[in-house]
Amino acid sequence: CIYEHVLEPANLRDLNEPLIDHAEGQLFLTQAFNIIVEEVLCKGTDVKQKVCHEKEERDNKNSCHPRFFNQQFAGVDYHALAGRFLTETLNTNLFTYEVAPVFVLMEMEVLRGLRQLVGWTEGDGIFCPGGSTSNIYAMNLARYQLFPEVKSQGLYGLPRLAIFSSPESHYSVKKGAALLGIGTDNVIMVKVDDGGRMIPEDLDQKIELSKSQGAVPFLVSCTSGTTVQGAFDPLDRIADVCDKHKLWMHVDAAWGGSVLFSKQHRHLMKGADRANSVAWNPHKMLVAGLQCSALLLKDTTNLLKRCHSANATYLFQQDKFYDVNLDIGDKSVQCSRKVDCLKLWLMWKAVGSSGLAERVDKAFVHVRYLVEQMKKRDGFHLLREPEFVNVCFWFIPPSLRGKEGNADYQDRLAKVAPTIKERMMKQGTMMVGYQPLGNKVNFFRVIVFSPLVSQKDLDFFLNEIERLGDDL
Repeated sequence: CIYEHVLEPANLRDLNEPLIDHAEGQLFLTQAFNIIVEEVLCKGTDVKQKVCHEKEERDNKNSCHPRFFNQQFAGVDYHALAGRFLTETLNTNLFTYEVAPVFVLMEMEVLRGLRQLVGWTEGDGIFCPGGSTSNIYAMNLARYQLFPEVKSQGLYGLPRLAIFSSPESHYSVKKGAALLGIGTDNVIMVKVDDGGRMIPEDLDQKIELSKSQGAVPFLVSCTSGTTVQGAFDPLDRIADVCDKHKLWMHVDAAWGGSVLFSKQHRHLMKGADRANSVAWNPHKMLVAGLQCSALLLKDTTNLLKRCHSANATYLFQQDKFYDVNLDIGDKSVQCSRKVDCLKLWLMWKAVGSSGLAERVDKAFVHVRYLVEQMKKRDGFHLLREPEFVNVCFWFIPPSLRGKEGNADYQDRLAKVAPTIKERMMKQGTMMVGYQPLGNKVNFFRVIVFSPLVSQKDLDFFLNEIERLGDDL
């Protein structure tokens, strides 16, 4: 009998004891923390660094290593990491003030600080699980503002909507169009110049053409820091076009938004204050740690909540003893939401805006050094002078130099980067990505921004590319 089993003395005694031994758990956490600090952060003696480098590069590709040049995240900030440990330990949920009072206020404050850097004195925003989600939020908000009935009635009765972006924008623009039922065929690609920047004149023409074909243009998604070339679209001129046609202007600054901290480089985002929304990932250039992605809005009409709210009465009761506007969960399409603001808040408080600006400026200095060194060596051929911290180049082995006119030159060059990448991955010396782009065959894209990088790492990078590719 089940009841007889439940009432056995041994089981009754179990009810008086905690299910988990917290003393043992605390010991485990302490030991785990020590391992993380020693193995992942790679701080300490040269021996520790060597062990960490060899083990992590072989097994798990340690993105905190200074020779990880592969993606738009790298390195670690210890203040942000402390915030991540704290939020994981507290295991709280950012949807109501009663559950996370300090973090609700903290998220509001951090978003306010980011908006000020964009150039807005007021507005709204939310932390999202990645820049792709931020971009999709912006599309949904733009559509809802134009056709609020879509929330209740769905796509039935809506006209054919059109989004405008560039072929070098992030793939999440098309993913969002598919997810929201707009359709990828209705994402109109605007021409770019040689540097990968959207051409406003072509944007204007494409909008006019779309209207003449019966579509309803509603959003332009421009990019500040394209994924491959690091290009910045001319926001001021795009804003003029958006104003003319009364379209929502979204800026995907997931990668490039951090230049706003730098007095020297913030001009790259001139005109961002004229946008309706901006996506920004501090987990990229500011190394706040994955994930830390903010969607910033100029809107002051509570559009975010009106668009996404479901008014769940078990969570968002309207007769609470505090200001129910502090229950921010209904702004999100999620229910459970991690506290991503603390890592950025702690890091920002610790190093200040000047410290974050220094990280941005230092990255540009490293890029200038790398490009100067490339120009001194045979075999390194830049696509073009970098606008940001993405350095795109071909490595041309000695066997291909001077053979540019040969019929098979492009086919042979296309195989160089994948072969070098295979060799470096198998030997575990460093990590850097490659890709084709349009009619350009495979080239390397080295991302230089980690605060752990020094000039000796950049010298090593160039030497290693030569070592791995000279015999091809």
